[in-house]
Amino acid sequence: MDNRYVFPFPAVLGQDRVKKALLLNVVNPLVGGVLISGEKGTAKSTLVRGLAALTADMEVVELPLNVTEDRLVGSIDLERAIKYGKKSFEPGILKKAHGNILYVDEVNLLSEHIVNCLLEVSASGVNVVEREGISCSHPSRFVLAGTMNPEEGKLRPQFLDRFGLFTEASGTKDLHERMEIIKRRLEYEKDPVKFIKRWEQESCRLKNNILKAREAVGRCRVSEEALKLAAEISAEANCEGQRAELVIAEAARALAALSERIDVTSED
Repeated sequence: MDNRYVFPFPAVLGQDRVKKALLLNVVNPLVGGVLISGEKGTAKSTLVRGLAALTADMEVVELPLNVTEDRLVGSIDLERAIKYGKKSFEPGILKKAHGNILYVDEVNLLSEHIVNCLLEVSASGVNVVEREGISCSHPSRFVLAGTMNPEEGKLRPQFLDRFGLFTEASGTKDLHERMEIIKRRLEYEKDPVKFIKRWEQESCRLKNNILKAREAVGRCRVSEEALKLAAEISAEANCEGQRAELVIAEAARALAALSERIDVTSED
C-alpha cells in the first residue's frame, strides 16, 4: 500500500471511538486487535488504512477475501525439497503481517477454513506450514483489525474472541457535519497531495504522540483499584476466563500513555 496518498487519519470527521480503539492497539499491541462494525460509507476502511501513515515501523497488510491457504500461510516447494534435499519455503501474507497490522475488510465473509488458519496463528503467534512430512515455521504476531457490515452476516464466536476490542462506526445525523465530510472528500479527490499537505501538521502531532506513548506504555502502572474495577466489569458481563480483564488493563495502560501519564486511573 502506498501510504503517501492515503486519506489522512485526522481528517476523518467524527468516529472518535473507532479512532481511539485503533490508536490503543498501535500504542499497545497487547490490547489484542479491534473489530469495527458499521454500515458502508462510515470510514471504517479509511481509518484503518490511514493508521500506517502514523507509524514509522508498522504497515497495514490487507488480507483479500478470496485469499487461498497457500497465499495466506505460505507454501513449500516439495519437488525442490525432494530433488535437492533442501527446504524451499515461499512466505505468505502471515509472514509479512509479523509486527504489523493485519487488516481484513468484511471479515465476517471469510471462508471457514481461512478463519481457522487465522485463529490458530493468532492464538500461538507462530505460523507452521507442513506438507508431506516437511515443516517450516516463523513468528507471526500482528494487530488484527477487522471491519464488517452486520447486515451481511455475523462473525463466528471463536473468531470474535480473537479481537480485544469491539466498536461500532455510525453515520452522523448532523447536517453540517455531513456537509463537511463531503467537502473534505471532494477536496481530497480533486488534489490528494494538496489535501494531505493541509493535514500534515495534525498528522505529525498525532504521530509524535503515538511515538511517545509507545515508549511510555511499558512504564504505566495499573492500580489495585483499577484492577478491581476491571474484574468487576468482566464479572458483571459474565465473561469466561480472565482475557477480558487483561484487555481492559492493557487498553487502560495505552490510554494513560496517550495522555502522558504513568499511573492508570479508574477513568482509563
